[in-house]
Amino acid sequence: MGKISYVVKRIKNMSFKGFFDTINLIHKKSGKNRVGLFFDIIYCGFKYQAGYSDYKLYEMYNLNRKERKTVVTRGYNNEIIKKYNNPEYVKYFASKSLFNQKFSKYLKRDFIILDENKLEEFKAFCILHKEIIVKPDNLSCGKGVEKIKVNKNNYKEVFKDLIDTKRIVVEEVATQCKEISRLHPSSINTLRVVTLGGKVIISFIRIGNYNNVVDNFNHGGMVAPINVETGIVDYPAIDKAGNIFEKHPLTNENILWLQIPKWNKVKAFVEKACEIVPEVGYVAWDVCLSDDGPMLIEGNEFPGHDLYQLPPHRSDGIGLIPVFERRIKEMENEK
Repeated sequence: MGKISYVVKRIKNMSFKGFFDTINLIHKKSGKNRVGLFFDIIYCGFKYQAGYSDYKLYEMYNLNRKERKTVVTRGYNNEIIKKYNNPEYVKYFASKSLFNQKFSKYLKRDFIILDENKLEEFKAFCILHKEIIVKPDNLSCGKGVEKIKVNKNNYKEVFKDLIDTKRIVVEEVATQCKEISRLHPSSINTLRVVTLGGKVIISFIRIGNYNNVVDNFNHGGMVAPINVETGIVDYPAIDKAGNIFEKHPLTNENILWLQIPKWNKVKAFVEKACEIVPEVGYVAWDVCLSDDGPMLIEGNEFPGHDLYQLPPHRSDGIGLIPVFERRIKEMENEK
């Protein structure tokens, strides 16, 4: 799909209320003229394939043309996905049950895929694991994920509920190393490691908040970039509301300048996992770092670009397109 046709399609599906609400919000925040913002958002849509959400999230109204050209927008991200992810193989990432089976050696924990005939298997699993993580097969952003305690008195009731709600993926609870756990012990604070063509190009740490069991940005969590070369968190964390944290607000643990343990092992681990389904070349992996090393939580065949270059995480206004371009050039030279 060409840039113009992509933008036209997005306009047809656009929420015009959201569009004008965004203009009003940016006007109040920046003092910029509403009419000017209206036309600038439209311009950025056609020029950079940026929707009004991108325009607001990345504060494109504060960027010059040079800086805007470096921002990974929804349209740019979709082009990368279309180019490097073979649709015939994305099923191994879109389905959590298929993912767990395909990447079982990288999960490093027990799991079971439920159906109506597996009550006794579920009982045996729960005898071995008193606390479990349950997930829907094909939802994202932490939707439907829950940590449950199961015992001999409630396992039948729990099983029925999981079948009825189609939360058929049941896993042993992953355990994280103390350096990561102490940031927010209630959640597994995952490392989001993005690969293109089998190499790590971008990484973040996602940290839960409010004692939520999930760390997702869209569920109150926060995110901070990890320097791919050093494994150091060299920017503060930010949540979706725009709050910035050098320390965690609940635990008071340092986020800024945190050294991710075993960072080189994390990168090597993820790059090895890329070899399982090389036909899907652009993946965002969620990794739990345990005392014994990294383990996969899941892989995302449609990496969300919303975490990539939030304003507090950009140096001199420059986004991450140059990172993609360098890797794409390397891949072309590798052919």
